[in-house]
Amino acid sequence: MKVTLKDVARHAGVGTATVERVLNGRGGVRPETVEKVFLAARRLEYRQSLPVAHRGLIRIEVILVRPETSFYSRLNRAFERIAASLGDSITVHRTFVRENEPAQFARYIANPTARRSALIVVAPDHADVVTSVRKAAGLGIPVVQIMTRPAPELPYVGIDNYAAGRTAAHYMSGMLAQRTGSFVALCHSGAYENHKERIRGFSSYLSEKGSNDHRFIEVMFDLDDEHNAMELLQAALRREPGIIGVYSAGGDNKGVARVLEANKARRPFWVGHELTEQTKDYLSRGIMSIVLDQAPEVQARRSIDLALNRLGLIEVEVSAEPVRFLTITPENL
Repeated sequence: MKVTLKDVARHAGVGTATVERVLNGRGGVRPETVEKVFLAARRLEYRQSLPVAHRGLIRIEVILVRPETSFYSRLNRAFERIAASLGDSITVHRTFVRENEPAQFARYIANPTARRSALIVVAPDHADVVTSVRKAAGLGIPVVQIMTRPAPELPYVGIDNYAAGRTAAHYMSGMLAQRTGSFVALCHSGAYENHKERIRGFSSYLSEKGSNDHRFIEVMFDLDDEHNAMELLQAALRREPGIIGVYSAGGDNKGVARVLEANKARRPFWVGHELTEQTKDYLSRGIMSIVLDQAPEVQARRSIDLALNRLGLIEVEVSAEPVRFLTITPENL
């Protein structure tokens, strides 16, 4: 059955004349209305492209943090590559916001610099930020949480962080089964639900299945800062010479590596996150034992697909299952 302008108008909730103006690029129509018409036309397969005047109409905003870190740099590049493949009608705008200023973070979510059609966000677990994320979703735009999930009722793309923590403890306790000693962990802070979940998983596994010869004695908050990580870990090793396992649940690995590289005589078993050129080097030199990689490229692709699906631009179902993290050892680099 042939789709008509009336069909598009009915689905968009506007008049036929408005649809005609939009689809023929005549101007004089608000961007929000143009978007409604475009989405209705795409859903009904009335037209696959827009006039030049409306190119880039669908604006997906991605809010990230810490561009200086290898992980978020890698995630940013993945979004950049995906954006280049989406066609003229869709843009992916990437914004970096300071995570240590939650009030400013929340204001940015609530007051974007330009109209957004969908939002993908790495959201700190702060009351103001979470409230703003929920308000954005309440406006009717698709909101996707990536990496961390402080608002559990909203869509999330990322790994099962609780399972990642349990996996770290599984390997650590298994590989150190013949040794007696203590385990410690480092993470950014309490700001991110994903880090908290990793620590919960690590602790729960050791409580349920760990050996009496192993004690989980401390969690240190290094804010993913190299010097903080070095100072905290060095102090812990001085206080507790019996530390045989280190789990870095956050993003800083350089500080941990520098401490453990200098501790050759009694180097602990170290499990960390994110496969980078640095962690490849640490694995190959025996400083690091295991890396759990979150596959940020998969997270970026799935979050964009989920936003497009919610906008009605693609019909393919997007998996709601956690993204599978990868276990990397010196043997499968």
